[in-house]
Amino acid sequence: MRIRHGPAVIAFVVAAATITLAQPALADETTTTFTIEPGSIGETSPASADLGAADPGAPTTAQLGAVTVTDERAALSGSWTESVSSTAFTTGGGTGVETVPVANISYWSGPATATTGAGTFTPGQATSAAAQTFAASRTAFSWAGSGNNSATFNPTLIVTVPATAVAGEYTGTVTHSVA
Repeated sequence: MRIRHGPAVIAFVVAAATITLAQPALADETTTTFTIEPGSIGETSPASADLGAADPGAPTTAQLGAVTVTDERAALSGSWTESVSSTAFTTGGGTGVETVPVANISYWSGPATATTGAGTFTPGQATSAAAQTFAASRTAFSWAGSGNNSATFNPTLIVTVPATAVAGEYTGTVTHSVA
């Protein structure tokens, strides 16, 4: 007995041979990397501020101007705290009647006027009701989160001039620092 193969069987055998004869594509993998370099953290604050005029025994209030903290450390889990302190304000020889002590100087950071980045930005003193004297260094602002970020705020000083203060231009130094 003789078996005849019809055209369908021959086509199937040819197709199967073609499929099994195909070579796999050649591929190479390239491991590719890059580095994000951490930057630094810093702050800027006004070089000077004029609080205006005040009478003995009366307060004077004014904003210092924009203070900005810029954090370019690209941290996965980071934080910073902006601190603020002040010297006494003095005129002339800085005697008792020529000095406004730090206990008479209050500060409040106010809310952020601008922020960038992810995380929680927290003012040290969000409102004037939360103002604190400079009896010690104070927290002006803080942040916790990840990645690069920045915060700008415009703090306010409230100076209560002693009733015994003498006339003159009083000078003091308000210092902002970030860590």
